[in-house]
Amino acid sequence: MIETMLVATDGSEVAAGAERYGVALAAGLSARVVGLSVVEDRSIGGLRAGGLPVTPPPLDPLEAFLAARAEAAGRRLEGRAREKGVACSCETTRGIADDILVDRAKATDLVVLGRDGEHASFRTALPGSTVDGFLRKTSKPAIVVPAGTELAGPILLAFDGSPGSRIAARLAVELAGRLSVGIHVFVDSKDKGRSAARFDEVRRLLGSASVPVREAASTLGRPDAKIVDAAREANAGMIVMGAFGRSRIHDYFLGSNSAAVVRSSPIAVLLAR
Repeated sequence: MIETMLVATDGSEVAAGAERYGVALAAGLSARVVGLSVVEDRSIGGLRAGGLPVTPPPLDPLEAFLAARAEAAGRRLEGRAREKGVACSCETTRGIADDILVDRAKATDLVVLGRDGEHASFRTALPGSTVDGFLRKTSKPAIVVPAGTELAGPILLAFDGSPGSRIAARLAVELAGRLSVGIHVFVDSKDKGRSAARFDEVRRLLGSASVPVREAASTLGRPDAKIVDAAREANAGMIVMGAFGRSRIHDYFLGSNSAAVVRSSPIAVLLAR
């Protein structure tokens, strides 16, 4: 049961989109929002590094600016929540952002954060460093929100028969029922027999769903690209999938489908754990 959501913000435009998405989701779920804005130690730590005969610039004004920006981001999130009638409390703190996120997430049911952060204009193929660090360390389900994403449309459930995708199926049932949206199930398998078995399994898992369920399958191409394409075709407002696939070792060394979907999807991705 999702009752409390942690929404992270750094004041950037991408974070503003995550704020809107998180507040809209909290309103639909009648959940409470806990906001978090972190003054990142790494932003100024390098300026203190010694070893060279160079005098660092005055750091007090920079630290004051970063603290003021973090507090402003929290106030903005509180204002968005107020407009939607969502209970919200915000914390501003200082430290290593991903570590603090992991710690605060322990007391919540779901985490929402923007994919690219304040350095989005410099991003190439990877999510922001804070997002990447958090996703590797957390044990909580998290929604990664790319720029321009809105909470509208059905849920695309990517199912591969792994333990993570079974958790994703249960989350999809809860979210779809409480948001009153349909579920599109996508199964990828190069073996038609295995695909049929996965559909049988996911039908059992979705048996309690009170919303329309549609099915789609594919046997050709890269799984991550096909998941994103299926979500686009369904006009989905969210992709729900397991944080890890069928092989945790494979995921760690080679990069999982979930990581690839997070990197490329124009639609918010919920990684279930």
